[in-house]
Amino acid sequence: MPSIAIDAMSGDHGLRSSLPAAAKAIAEIPHLKLTLLGQKQAILDECQRRSVDPALFTLIDTPDVIGMEESPAVVLRKKQDSSMWRAIELLRDGQVDGVVSAGNTGALVAISRFQLQCLPGIRRPAMCAPLPGEKGDTYMLDLGANVDCRPEELLQFAQMGSALVACLKGAAKPRVALLNIGEEAGKGTELVREAAALLEGEAGVNFTGYVEGFDLFTNRADVIVCDGFVGNVALKVCEGTASYIGRQLKNRFSDSWYGMLSGLFVQPLLKDFKNDINPDEYNGAALLGLNGVVVKSHGSSSKKSFYSAIRHAARAVEQELPRRIAEQLTQS
Repeated sequence: MPSIAIDAMSGDHGLRSSLPAAAKAIAEIPHLKLTLLGQKQAILDECQRRSVDPALFTLIDTPDVIGMEESPAVVLRKKQDSSMWRAIELLRDGQVDGVVSAGNTGALVAISRFQLQCLPGIRRPAMCAPLPGEKGDTYMLDLGANVDCRPEELLQFAQMGSALVACLKGAAKPRVALLNIGEEAGKGTELVREAAALLEGEAGVNFTGYVEGFDLFTNRADVIVCDGFVGNVALKVCEGTASYIGRQLKNRFSDSWYGMLSGLFVQPLLKDFKNDINPDEYNGAALLGLNGVVVKSHGSSSKKSFYSAIRHAARAVEQELPRRIAEQLTQS
């Protein structure tokens, strides 16, 4: 029975996204238990406004909210009464099995590292999420937890990503690639070239070389590794492109009588296509490498995308991902 703590106040939309998403998750995910942390009166007011029964959740009153621009160093010193801090604290103390937050990424990473600690042999946690492909998902990390990385850390990201795919898909030797501006050996930054040298010498990782940006959805690799700056930019470009395509298709089938008539015939196909490329369906990046399940939702999460992050966290809890990844790392 997964038990998830929701940092209900954080993110661009706060309760406007987190509360309806939590209500939907309770209704649709069997045996799920949710603890909502935030300003209790604000939560109760939002429940009343949306006709949601607050008894569906455990509510914990936390007076502070971490702003999206606040420094992680300041947060660690002064924000122990915030919804994000207390949610991670519940996970640390074993009162919940996982945490979901749409809040400040730097603060979430800092608090999680401070309270939960990293798995043995891991220096920094990395944000990892699936990308849709023609033959299944490809997992990409880091997506924003670590802007500046060392080659050794990219090696650790590769090990964690490989362990994740081995756990989820049962793959004996997941294919791991580095994201680069070309496939040739001499291409890329010094960081990427040095990381490639480390990966080539790592027996526990099935390193297959470089992939480029247009390979993200081709299933050429099971795991794609990059630093958090590159990964975050790449992810947001993909999401923006998907949203643009969706809007353009909608406009084309609604700007004339011919388009509307044509849309009637292709509507089922368009619906399937929209679901396949909808970023909301893939929202929720797991912070791999921690002693616990922490899932980062987009700061601008809608109800639908925040629900996806809760679903992602519940699955990670049920699959005991931290324990299984630790075991895989020990064996590699």
